Amino acid sequence: MSLPFVDRSSSSLPVQFVAQPKWRGWLKEQSAARRGWIESTGISGNAGDLVVLPGRDGKASGAVLVIPAKPTLWDFGALATRLPAGTWRLASEPAPVSMTDAAVAIGLGAWKFDRYKAKKAKQGPRFVWPEDADRARATAAIEAISMARDLITTPSSDMGPAELAAAAQALGKAHKARVKVIVGDDLLKQNYPMVHAVGRASTRAPRLIDLVWGRESDPKVTLVGKGVCFDTGGLDLKAAAGMLNMKKDMGGAATVLAVAAMVMAAKLPVRLRVLVPAVENSVSGNAFRPLDVVPTRKGLSVEIGNTDAEGRLILCDALHEGASEQPTMMVDCATLTGAARVALGPDLPALFCNDDVLAQDLVAAGEAVTDPMWRMPLFAPYKRLLDSKVADLNNVSGGAFGGAITAALYLQAFVPDSVPWAHFDMMAWNSISRPGRPEGGEAQAARAIFAAIEKRIGTPPL
Repeated sequence: MSLPFVDRSSSSLPVQFVAQPKWRGWLKEQSAARRGWIESTGISGNAGDLVVLPGRDGKASGAVLVIPAKPTLWDFGALATRLPAGTWRLASEPAPVSMTDAAVAIGLGAWKFDRYKAKKAKQGPRFVWPEDADRARATAAIEAISMARDLITTPSSDMGPAELAAAAQALGKAHKARVKVIVGDDLLKQNYPMVHAVGRASTRAPRLIDLVWGRESDPKVTLVGKGVCFDTGGLDLKAAAGMLNMKKDMGGAATVLAVAAMVMAAKLPVRLRVLVPAVENSVSGNAFRPLDVVPTRKGLSVEIGNTDAEGRLILCDALHEGASEQPTMMVDCATLTGAARVALGPDLPALFCNDDVLAQDLVAAGEAVTDPMWRMPLFAPYKRLLDSKVADLNNVSGGAFGGAITAALYLQAFVPDSVPWAHFDMMAWNSISRPGRPEGGEAQAARAIFAAIEKRIGTPPL
């Protein structure tokens, strides 16, 4: 996407911000003509109200945005869609949020997915880069999140395992990273049996994407993303309603690629590794079946209690490989369970973590950058729910309760306690449009994960 920013413009119009508690006082200070115009628009000074001010020539002379008493970056996201075409500048001093954050919100608010539309949307408003904004940082965040949104929102017909691998390879090439892709039956030869088992029924071969960037001597950070490019549920077939939006089931993969893009753009002093098992969970004569027993890369055998719990199956091979290097921290992202959405709703990713310090760092980073999450327990007694009579463990529990927890516990079985590990169970989708967050794919927690890595590992030397 092209960013909605310009370097400078002598004809730019100012956007002023007024905090909601100060609205009435501010309005009284305006001229009678301006006050009459504002009152005629019907706005009452609620947070989010936006009014374009007329000039003497009948054209716009500026705009006023009402913001909450404690604004966040998202309060500025609506400017990208609600202002008329033209060039605008953010004019209030002191700035209510960092201008870098405001630029990120505006840039993400301008994101649109019109790949398949013959008639493209008209160009929206442009904005002068705020003087105090860190352009490089804002650009990296906007481009990374937009990339993830594009990947998630693209229909599965054009975003299968091969296309997801191509996106990772393009990202790697842009940042001089090494990308290896293991495809089809080579997964068996190189001991990724679960990735192969889940993806073999599709005509589009499964694969493991392995991106490595940075110096070997730097602290190791490993990201793992669920790349189920479409999920029918397998032989435990989903109902139509449940299958409808399964193009987003690779949202975890897109999210970790977004984090990787920000890490590499910032040149953080880390040795980054990204592992994405990319598959379609399809139905055919060679599909894996309920009560099959499948080996894993770790050597544990897994009884398949449900073929629709496939995300944890492909992740377990990738997590075991990622943990083998004993990284400083390892994070996985996955659209894993409906149970997490029932517990926390669509906007709040569930965080499971085996390390309290890492969990605290992630939660604090999420609060700092307005990319929230909620920590859930790895409640050890529930491990019994994954017991199997014929294998080392089952991929699902026998009951209807605690589904997000048992899924996380399944993954934990493949991560040694010596590796600080965090698991995000997320929606990866905006079901409605809000300021800065249009309807469509979303890289939830990506900015928080990047911020946590940056704080834990440190910034690059000057």
